Amino acid sequence: QVQLVESGGGSVQAGGSLRLSCAASGRSFSRYAMGWFRQAPGKEREFVAAVSWSGGQTRYADSVKGRFTISRDNAKNTVYLQMNSLKPEDTAVYYCAASPNAYLSGRYYFGNEYNYWGQGTQVTVSS
Repeated sequence: QVQLVESGGGSVQAGGSLRLSCAASGRSFSRYAMGWFRQAPGKEREFVAAVSWSGGQTRYADSVKGRFTISRDNAKNTVYLQMNSLKPEDTAVYYCAASPNAYLSGRYYFGNEYNYWGQGTQVTVSS
């Protein structure tokens, strides 16, 4: 069992930066690949970024590539999402999720690859 709690969301102007954190409790955090997803009002949840158990593999949605960076600190049981050059279209509730697959499978961008989810943190980017 893994419990996930996101933090770091807020309101920022376009071009600004935020760093989201996801603190995990429970056993064997380092065995899980981790992902970030987001859901904007009226839209379906979408994949943002994922990282393997060691941090050696990362994947990004095309819409955030070059602007967002996912990382993890297994000693602190925490995964991060550094978001730079934010755009109004990045406005959404951001969720972190844990996958029992330590390495990123070919389905890392599917929500059903992850079996633990946080409650989400709101990110609002104004123009």
